[in-house]
Amino acid sequence: MSKKFLVYTLFFLVLALGFYFTLKAVMPGYFKKRVPAISHVEPFSFTNQNGQRFTDENINGKVAVVNFFFTTCTSVCPRMNNNLKPAYEALKNTPNVLFLSFTSDPLRDSAARLKRYADSMNVNTDKWIFLTGRKDSLYKAARYSFKIDDPSNFVSNDTVDFLHSQFVALVNRKGDVVKIYDGLKPSELKTLEDDVKELLAD
Repeated sequence: MSKKFLVYTLFFLVLALGFYFTLKAVMPGYFKKRVPAISHVEPFSFTNQNGQRFTDENINGKVAVVNFFFTTCTSVCPRMNNNLKPAYEALKNTPNVLFLSFTSDPLRDSAARLKRYADSMNVNTDKWIFLTGRKDSLYKAARYSFKIDDPSNFVSNDTVDFLHSQFVALVNRKGDVVKIYDGLKPSELKTLEDDVKELLAD
């Protein structure tokens, strides 16, 4: 192997490495592993804890952490929301991040009741928003947009159809659901803060 060949090989190797690190610095998201979307959030319109209309347009360009609960729940829901609280506290001052909690019991959970619940959680409702609306629309969103409940749970008799999910969806800036967490497992939610920041940087 000639000395000239070694020099050229070394030159092109240094050139390639320089190009790689320059591209990585200029476009940090370029080499990240792309996570395939689980689903896409369909258009929706609900009412927040202040009685104001809240739609899918309100989350455009934002990263959203989404769960479903109901205020009279004494088992799954308090644990799930308490497990989400550390991530909320860490991210509450981060721009373009929202936490959305939809009720699965809209007959009881009026906007006023959700406001009282939000106050009891001691959260900023500009960042952690509580939503109510038509039951069929809420359930459709849970099952088909956010993928936190199995569509086969839907039954024809609306009086016995009840959504009680412990799962939490992570939505990217494009409205794609990219990850589902078990809200009862703090070990799964440990990565939530970093996952959100990664989506913000993407």
